[in-house]
Amino acid sequence: MSKELEARLDAIESRLAIDALIANYAEAFDTMNEELLATLWHPDSRLLLGANGDAEGLDAILAQARVNMRRMPHMHHWMANALITVDGDHGHGVVAANCLFYDIEKGPLQVSGQYRDIYERRSGRWAFRERVFETHFATPLQNWVPVAGTERFGRPA
Repeated sequence: MSKELEARLDAIESRLAIDALIANYAEAFDTMNEELLATLWHPDSRLLLGANGDAEGLDAILAQARVNMRRMPHMHHWMANALITVDGDHGHGVVAANCLFYDIEKGPLQVSGQYRDIYERRSGRWAFRERVFETHFATPLQNWVPVAGTERFGRPA
């Protein structure tokens, strides 16, 4: 295989791995799957969520995630318009996000913004090096009540 073809194949495989990283981040929070969440980071990574907590290092990221999962027991993330650049073992991305939360103190809440990401491949594995969320808006959904579905949002069955 030529070096050019090898480089192109690596770029495609890297992009697919980063796309899976982004989707698994949403899945981990939405399903409260701490085990999955732990696989998405390097040990020295940073997750900066502003009002929802900043954490440096894998242990701190998981600790902050547990706090957020208790405070917001229902989360639904939609990630879109991922603009990703890859250069060897390093990558950068901007990913639009729209999230629906049920916050135990504030009730239903819609939050939209962008993640600014740094990805790194170490020992053949892509993971987040840094993920920073920039809030564009947070909107309380007063009197919003789901009329169908399996999630009760704190309401009795």
